[in-house]
Amino acid sequence: MTKLTKERTTTPAPKPEKSTLVFGHTFTDHMLEIDWNNKDGWGAPRIVPRHNLSLDPAASVFHYAIEVFEGMKAFRGDDGKVRMFRPMMNMERMNRSAQRVALPQIDPKGLLACIKELVLFDQDWIPEGAGYSLYVRPTLISTHAYVGVAIPASAKLFVILSPVGPYYPTGWKPVKLICSDERYCRAWPGGSGCYKVGGNYALTLVPQKEAAQKGYAQVLWLYNDLVTEVGTMNFFLLWVNEQGEKELITCPLNGDMILPGVTRDSILQIAREMKEFKVSERDYTMSEVAKAIDEGRVLEAFGTGTAAVVSPVCLISYKGKDYSIIDPKHPDAGVGPVTKKLYDAIQAISYGRAPYQNHTWVDTL
Repeated sequence: MTKLTKERTTTPAPKPEKSTLVFGHTFTDHMLEIDWNNKDGWGAPRIVPRHNLSLDPAASVFHYAIEVFEGMKAFRGDDGKVRMFRPMMNMERMNRSAQRVALPQIDPKGLLACIKELVLFDQDWIPEGAGYSLYVRPTLISTHAYVGVAIPASAKLFVILSPVGPYYPTGWKPVKLICSDERYCRAWPGGSGCYKVGGNYALTLVPQKEAAQKGYAQVLWLYNDLVTEVGTMNFFLLWVNEQGEKELITCPLNGDMILPGVTRDSILQIAREMKEFKVSERDYTMSEVAKAIDEGRVLEAFGTGTAAVVSPVCLISYKGKDYSIIDPKHPDAGVGPVTKKLYDAIQAISYGRAPYQNHTWVDTL
């Protein structure tokens, strides 16, 4: 951190009207770069004007997808202060992902300190208001110029920033899902599903396209009928289980299949603090879910992730049949009351609102 250098751009870009922001399309003026090689280790970090990267065409990131990334956010609170939501969890997860694909380990505290400096350097880009934030994308790639499957001898870590608006700019809309079939598998035991590597996401594009062509927003990924994730998000279900208990359930972090989402962990902790229902991390099947929906026992369903935070689900297509998820007590609400309560709590913590002004989950810059 003491070696961090900063260079301010001489050609700052105009800042767009925040109402025109589209997720992932607009970027700030600066970026963070740190280079590594197996002889000298990590070089000095530097904040520089955002620019295109110059890489050898033989760099193994292009040929063998040796790269990892993270997604996190910085928020402008109602009090004007800048906050980041549980950023150390992202640093630690990035190291786990890097280890899985033989990339070098980072100093989590040191990198986070540099990222905070970058966020403050470009803090004028953080839009104010509910649902607005600065998306932070740390990325670590192999720059080793070698067309051969080998542990990288050189790498580059860079961080770019993107101002973003509400994920659903026209309102919070519950989405329709279709279950994956036997042709596609997102993750499997012993694989890379629990890591943030780009290869995990590339393979979801064709199934997602096919789902959209059929009128569904996302794919609900099954593994031997076990419910796993939805699209690129963790998945939660609120139901009355076979024992008659009201239960919030999500699949467990085992078998290397499920991404340990920061929002997922936060939702679980908040839900347990609510003490309004049982909270479980255990395996369950889509057959069980379909039966429960038919019997009127499924109350709410939603996905969780950094981008959308919480994304409510209103329907699941399974084996050619559409199963609607409607809480009989709230048939016209669209978004279930528990889903909304959990979302509101995450947002309040992120923006430093009452009663969470001093919550330990946020780092105030």
